[in-house]
Parts: sequence; C-alpha cells; structure tokens
Amino acid sequence: MTPLTNSLIVLACVFGSALVGMFIRARLPEGYLNNDTGDVIKLALGLIVMMSALVLGLLISTAKSSYDLKRAQLTQLGADVILMDRTLALYGSATKEARNNLRDLAENLLEQFESFRGDRSKPESLEVKTGAKNFYQSVRALAPRDSGQQALKDEAVRVSFGVAEIRALALARESNSIPFPFLVILVFWLAVLFAGFGFFAPPNCATVIALAICALSVSVAIFLILQMDEPLTGLMRISLEPLRNAIDTLGG
Repeated sequence: MTPLTNSLIVLACVFGSALVGMFIRARLPEGYLNNDTGDVIKLALGLIVMMSALVLGLLISTAKSSYDLKRAQLTQLGADVILMDRTLALYGSATKEARNNLRDLAENLLEQFESFRGDRSKPESLEVKTGAKNFYQSVRALAPRDSGQQALKDEAVRVSFGVAEIRALALARESNSIPFPFLVILVFWLAVLFAGFGFFAPPNCATVIALAICALSVSVAIFLILQMDEPLTGLMRISLEPLRNAIDTLGG
C-alpha cells in the first residue's frame, strides 16, 4: 500500500477509536466513572503515551537514516562518475570509448531514477545493465604502456567497483526500512490512546473537532515517516542534481 493509503487507514483507526470511546462513556453506568476508576485509566494512558512516543521516535530515526543514506549514495555516485571521467582523461586518448560509455551509463542511470518518481516497483532497466557492462568491459580492455597508465587503470577499476556498488544499493528493491510490526503496534497504541481521550471528553462538537484535528496530525506524521522511507519517490524524494551536475561535466 502507498503511504497515503496507510495514513488514511491510521486516520480512520485513530479517530474512530476516539468516537468509540465517547460512545462507551455515554452508555456506562455512573459507578464506572468514579474518581478511582478515572485515575487508573489515566495512569494506563500515560504508560501508552510513553511507549508510543518511544516507538514513534524510533520510526522517525529509522526513516531519517534511510533517507540520508540514499541521498549520500546519490551524491557519492555523482562524485565517482566525475572522478572516473577525470581518471580516464588523464590516461589518454585510448579511453575515448570508455568515457562515452561512462556518459551513456550516467545518463541511463539518471533516466532510471527519474522513472522511479512514478513507479518504485520498476526493475533495473536493460539500458542501465547494458551500459554498465559496456563501460566495465571498455575499462578492463585498456592496455597500459607504462607504470603511470597502469596506476590510472587500477584507479579507474577501483572507482568502477565503487560505482557498481553504489548503483546496486541505490537501485535495490529491498523492503521498507520501517518494520511493519512496529507500525501496527504504534497504530494500536494510538487507537487505544484516542479511545481514552474520547472516553474522558465531553460529548460536544468542540471536542469532536479537537480530536479530529489531533487524529489528522498523527496520520500526517505517519505519512511523512513513510514518505521519508521512500526517498526516490513521493513528495520528499531526494534531488537528482548531483548526478545531473556530474553528467554536465563529463567530457570536459
């Protein structure tokens, strides 16, 4: 499911629980609403607030780490592409084909990342696979004439491995970094918490609106967390400028 769908489900669960709490309060006998009972319920709600805050903080930290990692990978990819091109340029005119293949690979990667903006389920494109194969083969085929060119070729091979690793990580289709059970437990605790809010809230329009705004705020927070966990898609997608800038400098 998409982050928007998940956040709408959270909104329905949380706000619905608040309404259920108000419904239960209106139908309980007065004996269940004495001070001692209310104090116990408030203590239980306080415990749930603390646990929810801990889990919510953990989810935010996990999503932020995933977002920062993808952004760093993309920046490093752009830097490695520039470094690779400069290394091949120092090698000499024999690397013309390799540099052209490098440009093709970088442009195909950029096109692949752009395509993720609409559909994150797409596999790695054939153009990217073919471009990567051609580039690595052209680098391997270099025949150094002296120790200087041999050192440059070794450096090019080393950086090419780094490019391949970052490309594989950036294009990986792993599951979301946020554990689904954590999200389910958090939503359950929030539902219980809002049911408690509704239980103690007077049944009037103002409290219903206040609870609705609070439920919406919680669902928006979940939406932002899930969006941050998908840095190549959605509203909070990372910028592709590092790779674009790297392509603009190729061949110079």
